[in-house]
Amino acid sequence: MDQQPNPHRKTGVLMLAIAWLLVFAGIFWFFDGWYQRQYNPNPHSVLQSQQGEVVLQRNRAGHYVADGEINGNTVTFLLDTGATQVALSSHLAMRLGLKREMGVSVQTANGTVQGFATRLAVVRLGPIELHNVSAVVTDGIEDDTVLLGMSFLKQLEFTQRNDQLILKPL
Repeated sequence: MDQQPNPHRKTGVLMLAIAWLLVFAGIFWFFDGWYQRQYNPNPHSVLQSQQGEVVLQRNRAGHYVADGEINGNTVTFLLDTGATQVALSSHLAMRLGLKREMGVSVQTANGTVQGFATRLAVVRLGPIELHNVSAVVTDGIEDDTVLLGMSFLKQLEFTQRNDQLILKPL
């Protein structure tokens, strides 16, 4: 008995391949979102009280990471009390259209790197907005996370309670 080839076989194989692609895409999407929430538990908006303070949740690594703005552009901040200046990558500085001022040498945990000084017209973290904040741009920063250093933080009062950091303007 001769068996006729199934005319729908190619369509069935294609549909199975598409189904597997959707399963893998869903798994990737789920775990990517999970990882992002672990790194930045304060995305897009930080917890705010009525007094204009900002309350940040600590991430699993013990850092305070939050989304904010530089000159109206959304960025991700990593609060760094050990950084003298706000520090950002050259790639991000170009994307933000920042002007180069004088060249500087920057001391990092990995040694000395070259960069340049700049000024940030507006830096916003939740309801806290500061103007004319000094910053440094360097190739020593690998991603687009902005180190929110003391040139911004020195103008705030901050208190740590449990896994939260409370920031208030002075």
